[in-house]
Amino acid sequence: MSLEFPKGFLWGISMAAFQYEMGASREAVDPNSDWYVWLHDRRNVERGVVSGDVPEDGPGYWDLYRVDHRWAQWLGLNAWRMNPEWSRIFPRSTKSVKVSVDRDEEGVKAVDVTEEALRQLDELANQEAVKRYREIFEDIKCRGMKLIINLYHWPLPIWLHDPIRVRDTNAREGPRGWLDEDAIVEFAKFAAYVAWKFGDLADMWSTMNEPNVTWSIGYTGGNFPPGLNDYKLSYRAARNIVQAHARAYDQIKEVVGREAQVGVIYAVTPAEPLSDDDREAAERANEVMTHWFFKAITEGRLSVLGIGEERREDLRDRVDWIGVNYYSRLVVRASERAPGFEVVSGYGFACKPSSKSLANRPTSEVGWEIYPEGMRSAINMCKRYGRPMMVTENGVADAADRLRHWYIVSHLHQLLKAIKVDGADVRGYLHWSLIDNLEWASGFKPKFGLIYVDLKTKERYPRPSAYVYRDIVSQNALPEYLLEYARYPNILAPP
Repeated sequence: MSLEFPKGFLWGISMAAFQYEMGASREAVDPNSDWYVWLHDRRNVERGVVSGDVPEDGPGYWDLYRVDHRWAQWLGLNAWRMNPEWSRIFPRSTKSVKVSVDRDEEGVKAVDVTEEALRQLDELANQEAVKRYREIFEDIKCRGMKLIINLYHWPLPIWLHDPIRVRDTNAREGPRGWLDEDAIVEFAKFAAYVAWKFGDLADMWSTMNEPNVTWSIGYTGGNFPPGLNDYKLSYRAARNIVQAHARAYDQIKEVVGREAQVGVIYAVTPAEPLSDDDREAAERANEVMTHWFFKAITEGRLSVLGIGEERREDLRDRVDWIGVNYYSRLVVRASERAPGFEVVSGYGFACKPSSKSLANRPTSEVGWEIYPEGMRSAINMCKRYGRPMMVTENGVADAADRLRHWYIVSHLHQLLKAIKVDGADVRGYLHWSLIDNLEWASGFKPKFGLIYVDLKTKERYPRPSAYVYRDIVSQNALPEYLLEYARYPNILAPP
């Protein structure tokens, strides 16, 4: 098998505004999102729901973006994926801007955002933020990198979602975010506005990053806002989110043009059976966690979380490319309780930090099993939908930088197998992430950066693994001297 990647392959990084932007100045602080409120909530801190770390102490990309873009140039990167923060652009509600909505008992079928509505949105927007995002995007472009604009990477404006009120009233009071259909309409407005303001700069678009994380960890007992545990609410959020994706897709196409390449980025976590008797359970898990969403936006077959099935032509063919975020797997076994499977501890995401999984694989400092073979499985899960793909996140929490060399090389080796052996159309790899940043509720302790950040001084220093990634990028291939790291155990990770 050739170790070269396809000609024109994109090498880059992915980032999220909330995780990167704040930290270097008072002006960079954005207090207007649900995630900002969630991390500052005293009850959450006291109960250990969140770490107590706050974004105001972050790496400061809002002010230091040129520094980070120079590091990307040093690495030889040709792609950068990021999002403009919804709450930063619209700190005030946009509900007063009237748009035409085609809605029936099934949901929101279409939203028409007119030129007049866009002008009204422009009057409500934070123009300083709009100006800064244009400066950031232009700086990325002038350094020879393709710009992939993602619209939603988890935070919602506080005027659309008050997570503390939703948590404290068990979702009886709001604003309730993705639990209400109004969020679909507001997201369509946001998509239209961002496309209107930045359509001349974007090379590719994504509507959302990991929407499945929002409806799962936020509503089934996790530590994401609003921190509820109700499968019916998870179902409702998922149903509204898939419609919001479709309506945002429509808006970008309408504003930018049909030639715009609009995708969605999904956390693809292959489920593997614990035993041969659990194969059906693993298939069910993959359907519930992943396949229902892509069937909806490619075929118009809506079966939210694998429940029921409706024909929704307004959802069909609403994706041009698929972003695959892969970190680890799940191992499942059959269960008589809905949804028909249960996760087995000791594998995948259900491990102890900095230890070994039950398969004798090392785990990261957040307890995720390092399982490179899952990269190939994740790509092949999405291959069936007939769209070009890109690995849009892949990385490891590893402050000591002991595992990251092996992690990068071994996962890219599996990616090459998916491309060369399985015939997958994968056009790029975006590492998570360039610099250390705020890992949501877990705070600053997990270190995902190729570049170490001193959070007190904001100085950046490359880790040794950055040089490994740099060599791969420069050759558009896996150099032979790195193949030792394509297997386990190896010299970095003895058995």
